[in-house]
Amino acid sequence: MQKIQFWLWLVTILLLAETGCHSQDNKTIPALVDRPMAVAGSFYPSDPSALRAMLGDLFSNAKPATAKNVIAIICPHAGYEFSGVVAASSYNQLDPDKQYDNVFIIGSSHYVSFMGASIYNIGNYQTPLGKVKVNIDLANKLIKENAVFSYHPEAELKEHCVEDQVPFLQYHLKKSFNLVPIILGTQSPESCRKIARALRPYMTGNNLFVISSDFSHYPPYDDAIVVDKNTCDAILTNKPDRLLTTLKANEDKNVTNLATSLCGWTSVLTLLYMTEDDPAISLTPIYYQNSGDTKYKDKGQVVGYWSIAVSKKEKAEPESKNFNLTPKDKKDLLKIARTTLEQYIRSNKTPEINTAGFSETIKTPSGAFVTLTEDKALRGCVGLFTSQDPLYKVVQQMAIASSTEDNRFPRVDPTEVGKISIEISVLSPLKRIHSIDEIVLGKHGIYIKKGYRSGTFLPQVANETGWTKEDFLGHCSRDKAGLGWDGWKDADIYTYEAVVFSE
Repeated sequence: MQKIQFWLWLVTILLLAETGCHSQDNKTIPALVDRPMAVAGSFYPSDPSALRAMLGDLFSNAKPATAKNVIAIICPHAGYEFSGVVAASSYNQLDPDKQYDNVFIIGSSHYVSFMGASIYNIGNYQTPLGKVKVNIDLANKLIKENAVFSYHPEAELKEHCVEDQVPFLQYHLKKSFNLVPIILGTQSPESCRKIARALRPYMTGNNLFVISSDFSHYPPYDDAIVVDKNTCDAILTNKPDRLLTTLKANEDKNVTNLATSLCGWTSVLTLLYMTEDDPAISLTPIYYQNSGDTKYKDKGQVVGYWSIAVSKKEKAEPESKNFNLTPKDKKDLLKIARTTLEQYIRSNKTPEINTAGFSETIKTPSGAFVTLTEDKALRGCVGLFTSQDPLYKVVQQMAIASSTEDNRFPRVDPTEVGKISIEISVLSPLKRIHSIDEIVLGKHGIYIKKGYRSGTFLPQVANETGWTKEDFLGHCSRDKAGLGWDGWKDADIYTYEAVVFSE
């Protein structure tokens, strides 16, 4: 019966998929199709009672909670008989009584390769323990706003990296949650960086990130212990480049039968791109085993499993900062944006930045937007309200994003680069307001947020358009946040200021 359901689902998916293209047209909203189980009965029991009993046994043998304020876990995804105790040790770090708005499960595809990442956005997830609601609105928002996301039906057909985690969540968490299932098809660190940039705003205490990955595959037992420790130590540095260097070093050692030292390396790398340079982040190793430690005790060729918890210290709301940028600061930032735009568009390479001579101001973390115009017409605008990265690095990242990732425009062509002008807006922290009387047109930018919809206008938009305050709010609410003209009236409204300068 399960096989019949699977093939009916597959046929439905193929009918929904657009001919000649594996990814979903963002404008198409197909009928909802719940994802059937692909590995129930093989990776874990298909019988609900047997599955609950197995999970109970795994949690009773798992490591207890030692980490606090956990916002993400790295967790294995093998058959439960092999990696289940290590997986349960990861989930034990979570407060079972906590209410999570969303659980993002991120895994790397084992079967197909494609650009970017696939988000399941056409239905809910099924397991023997019942159905888990997928946050389809949020999935659609991510796909609509980020070219790196789409929906690839073939990514789901046999894949276990996301499905394997869901019963643990159902068993351990006492309160309902929404799921955001993401499968990476990319093998590009740059794509992982873009995925991280899109997901980073959701890495808050209200959401949980589950990074699904096993470690070494098929080396002898003793070699696996060494390789897996090297990989774990690299992850604990919270430095993406250190992880990439370590994975290459593991490969160069020619360890017998080592196929990979981290099967979900793109997923873990994406996590580190989200958490790097954040001093409030700490990574804690919880528990290690490999398949040679299980009842099967085959030590000739093993697979390694690490449980790692990612915590974030709670901190007070930051005080407002005034960035007093000198003429040299502005010149330096514009030079970074211009050099980055020219090199990235023409050669797809990000230039190294020589920080010698930079002021401490532009080495300080801050949000910024980069706006591109061509013949005085908007050609791209992307930014971050806040960042743990220094300002000069944010400007470089946004120069790339505004020229390649603004979904309103095609990617900038090399022939256009010389015609494009650059404007940079350096932002103060967001301040929530309780009356629109607090908005000063021309001085304040606005950020409107309701649920998963949001939109912003920079301060200069009011001057350029001549809008009234109600026009400013109405256009932002309708045109940017998708909330309708009067949607701002029951939404959260924030203001910010900007230091604006251009070439």
